[in-house]
Amino acid sequence: MIAAFGSFSPAVRLLLINQFGINVGFYMLVPYLADHLSGQLGLAVWLTGLLLGLRNFSQQGMFLLGGTLCDRYGYKRLIMAGCGLRTVGFALFAVSTSVPALVGASVLTGLAGALFNPAVRAYVSVEAADRKVEAFALFNVFYQAGILTGPLVGVLLISVDFRLTCLAAAAVFAALTALQACWLPGRRGTTASSARPVLADWKEVATNRPFVTFSAAMFASYALSYQIYLALPLELHRLGHGQASIAVMYTFTALLAVAGQVRLTSFAKARWQPEQAITRGLAVMGIAFLPTLLTAQLPHTPCCTAATTTAVLLSAMVLTAGGMLVFPFEMAMIATLGRQELTGTYYGLYNAFSGLGILLGNLASGWAMDQGESHGVPALPWLLLVTTGFASAVTIRRLNQTGRLRTRTAPDLTSTG
Repeated sequence: MIAAFGSFSPAVRLLLINQFGINVGFYMLVPYLADHLSGQLGLAVWLTGLLLGLRNFSQQGMFLLGGTLCDRYGYKRLIMAGCGLRTVGFALFAVSTSVPALVGASVLTGLAGALFNPAVRAYVSVEAADRKVEAFALFNVFYQAGILTGPLVGVLLISVDFRLTCLAAAAVFAALTALQACWLPGRRGTTASSARPVLADWKEVATNRPFVTFSAAMFASYALSYQIYLALPLELHRLGHGQASIAVMYTFTALLAVAGQVRLTSFAKARWQPEQAITRGLAVMGIAFLPTLLTAQLPHTPCCTAATTTAVLLSAMVLTAGGMLVFPFEMAMIATLGRQELTGTYYGLYNAFSGLGILLGNLASGWAMDQGESHGVPALPWLLLVTTGFASAVTIRRLNQTGRLRTRTAPDLTSTG
């Protein structure tokens, strides 16, 4: 992994390190947000899911604008602007207790991600050229390393005060903003000198049928992956576990990704086409919820609680493995389905689809957990998630078989256009 890291340009290496810092700041707070909202503030599970979904939807729903801005004004500027805005958003969580204030903090924090996330991914994609899959595999290693570090720091801070955790996370993003200003190489937006109307760019992306088809087919994958921040932590809370158990879960999943991402990607790339790797990954993500489904009806005895807790941790590990298989091929495919000049815009629209998937997925899983608890059917949300994973995998497989995902005939994004 060290040799692979050194083989990329200084810009890519700095972006990978920067992503580690972003996730340290993000995951020292967000994993504990659901428990804070539903536990300490006493909000209903569906409202907690709505607030978390709004944060994601305001982020990913605004990705199209953020992606277009980075294409037009340069990647570095948008990365810095996003990190600066997230500094403000996380600070607001420290003082927000009413629902309107929490909505404002959620939306503002999400908007920040809409600025820097497409810029980071577009920068990595363009800079890595024909090594996109390898670059995004390493990207996920640093991403997961941040997930490993962030919750460990967060659980220490949250044991003192939730507001301290919010302010510390804001401080991390403030430091990243300053670091990028000093060290991140500037890169001109790929359409910086274009006189073409923005709406024309959006129309081109929105009418790219292979890209839109792929985006719609992947709609459910983000709803599944986000349950590691909603359904699984809430299940641990239902079993009587505190923040330490949630931190253990994130530690195990992050260690799995850090240790296995590069090897798993190399294995899959050598044996499968990108569509096949994505299909298998989605199926694994659906299978991930089977252990929790099978143990959800067990009574609350010490022995059964231990079995259910183990099942939740196993679900988190398998869900992570499925995401590891999907992510590098997914990110590379987005870029290969369109023109390099609009790389950020393509990532933007794609994440608008995934943001809607997270919002609806959180509402559906939160509703299913409420209904399952009130009607004595705790297996309901897990059955829904298993079904969703398999349906998504079947959809991608069918699209591949019918030739509606034609990545090999897409424009060559390593050219200058």
